[in-house]
Amino acid sequence: MLAILDIKTIVIFLIFIIWFLPLIIYISIEFFKHKKYYNNMEETLQSLDKKYLLPEIMEKPDFLEGKLFYDILKVCNKEMHEHVNYYKNLQSEYREYIETWVHEIKTPISSSMLIIENNKSPIMDNIGQEIKKVEGFVEQALYYSRSNDVSKDYIIKKFDLSTAVNNAIRRNSKDFIGKRINLQLDEIDAVVYSDIKWVQFILNQIISNSIKYIKPKEGNIRIYSTSNKNNVVLTIQDNGIGISEKDINRVFEKGFTGEHGRKYNASTGMGLYLCRKLCDKLGLEINIASELGVGTKVNIIFPLSKFNLGI
Repeated sequence: MLAILDIKTIVIFLIFIIWFLPLIIYISIEFFKHKKYYNNMEETLQSLDKKYLLPEIMEKPDFLEGKLFYDILKVCNKEMHEHVNYYKNLQSEYREYIETWVHEIKTPISSSMLIIENNKSPIMDNIGQEIKKVEGFVEQALYYSRSNDVSKDYIIKKFDLSTAVNNAIRRNSKDFIGKRINLQLDEIDAVVYSDIKWVQFILNQIISNSIKYIKPKEGNIRIYSTSNKNNVVLTIQDNGIGISEKDINRVFEKGFTGEHGRKYNASTGMGLYLCRKLCDKLGLEINIASELGVGTKVNIIFPLSKFNLGI
């Protein structure tokens, strides 16, 4: 239009310089400022292990679009935390209910066992065996509910490993006698630091599994310990039916029953899963080796701390 009006070129150029050049400079500065902010935010997001923490650590920008984006993220983050807390509370209430239920149901189970003890007969013995299975499942439910948060029921203290082993054996004594299983208990002379109650539960699960999959009158279970420089290894070895090669790497998976579990209909797939989970919580290691038709060997490794080593 200026050219049509026959305005001189130099005047048109000056008008362009005075009007458009500052605008271009302003737009360029804003572009690079926005780009720098979003690049920094993306780099921060990539470096975070927990991506949802981004709104907590990102800086509030000084430009309008960024402020709107920042406020939206803050609102979403707040809503997310409220929902998480809501479901955490529901889970906590459910866990507390399970723990209460387990403690309540132990009373009628103990009463039933007492009645059976006072009225000996083959039928009562069979009922007692079934009630013992119920008691085992109830205990699994209790430890499963506590396995994610052991802080309320977790006491590390020094104890003789032989005490935990003897208690687990005593609990399964009737099964040893009923199946006429030969128990070879080597001298276990080791002191460890852990929670004896949780360790006894782990041992009970492993010994119960050995008894479950062993032939009556032909069974042999050996329990022994090996003291090394930095750890103590407790081994439970049996001559049961063993575990197939295709199942051995999955025995610690939640709910995995394997070929034998489906065949004998005697497994819930929770016992070894809980053993692994509780060992992780206690700072222990557990591994298993098995050969089909030969037997199974489970190792529980107790690391020795400076207290054990006398340092």
